[in-house]
Amino acid sequence: MSTVSLRHSLAIQSRVIAALLLREVITRYGRHGLGVLWIMLEPMLFTLGVAALWYLANLHTLSDIPIIAFAITGYSSVLMWRNAANRCTKAIEPNLALMYHRNVKVFDILLARIVLEWVGATASLIVLTACFAFIGAMRWPQDIVPVIGGWLLLAWFSLGLGLIVGAISERSETFERIWHVMTYLMFPLSGAVYMVHWLPKAAQDAVLWLPMVHGVEMLRHGYFGEIVPTYENPGYFAIANLLLTLIGLALVRDMEGRVQPE
Repeated sequence: MSTVSLRHSLAIQSRVIAALLLREVITRYGRHGLGVLWIMLEPMLFTLGVAALWYLANLHTLSDIPIIAFAITGYSSVLMWRNAANRCTKAIEPNLALMYHRNVKVFDILLARIVLEWVGATASLIVLTACFAFIGAMRWPQDIVPVIGGWLLLAWFSLGLGLIVGAISERSETFERIWHVMTYLMFPLSGAVYMVHWLPKAAQDAVLWLPMVHGVEMLRHGYFGEIVPTYENPGYFAIANLLLTLIGLALVRDMEGRVQPE
């Protein structure tokens, strides 16, 4: 494929995804009230609720780590991958009419939903961090590099996971139900509610097999500095993300041949 044709194809796909994003925003949030602001407000409210509960439970007295920053880094990361995957479940069925357009593919529909969750989770993390740092409830991140690196790797993880969940859920209604149960089980294991350093050695070795734990550890390394040792391995996380993405793309490609537009 020539450079010109590749550039043309990317331009077309960019316009398709932008149109799908706009359609998704209007369908999900409507044109009235706060509208598009709910993209950011929805994850913010969830994160604030968790932070408030943890603070009221006096968990901030048990450690030198600021509980608000701990909640923001942990729950924001969960919202990134969980919401992206959940929004991809049964995403094709309500959008079958769009498949008549030859430029609209299954991948585009899934990617538009994932990107929307990226935007919401990222905006929530930035706004909450800025607000609480300004009022003195937490400190600014100590090192922005691991924060950005961890967040980008978590976004990549949500992409691979979303593609896999989206493709399999179209094949099996049973998987859709199982997946929602799995997300509840994955939440306490994801690193959102603990630091790896707090665990016994055997438990540390076990949880570090979970890719998203490394992303949360990177975020907290950036936010807290040297207060607590962290055990992230960006290389392992990147390899796991690559494998998830390749599997997801293969499943989506197979799904392309199965979809029958209405």
